[in-house]
Amino acid sequence: MQEEVQMILDICRERMEHAITHLDKELVHIRAGKASPRMLDSVMVEYYGSMVPIAQVSNINTPDARTIAIQPWEKSMIKPIEKAIINSNLGFNPDNNGEIIRINVPAPTEQRRKEMVKTVNKEGEVAKVSLRSARKDANDNLKKLLKDGLSEDVEKDAEEEVQEMINDFSKKVDKMLDDKNVEILTI
Repeated sequence: MQEEVQMILDICRERMEHAITHLDKELVHIRAGKASPRMLDSVMVEYYGSMVPIAQVSNINTPDARTIAIQPWEKSMIKPIEKAIINSNLGFNPDNNGEIIRINVPAPTEQRRKEMVKTVNKEGEVAKVSLRSARKDANDNLKKLLKDGLSEDVEKDAEEEVQEMINDFSKKVDKMLDDKNVEILTI
């Protein structure tokens, strides 16, 4: 029985960690006005017939807070990279000088920043719903084990551990949201 309880707790922790990882990925795509190479993580480029992430065909860096510089490893990749950035719907307007593609990341307007804060908070709520769902599934599985002969003390201890997990992960979500909102609202 103890192994099953531990397995339930491990699965619950794994799902909660996945929710945090997913939230982190989603928050990266919300532009706060500060340039970051991770903004281009979702951009896929056609390279010899297959689609690959932009980071696999170029070097991406940020020479300053408002600029992303992309230097393709092959000059023939400049046009496909530029096209992929435009088609990515990230709202970027790439500028290429024949060797390097530069993207100026404009500072968002006040209205746009407020919209981004709403989006951030919505993503945070999705993460918290995932955490609560993981808790509910774990508690339901513990109740089933209780019917199959698990002692009430062990079941209560496991439920308390699940609650501690959700408290810790909720704090992580809140911190991530606070940090992102500060980043967005800082001009």
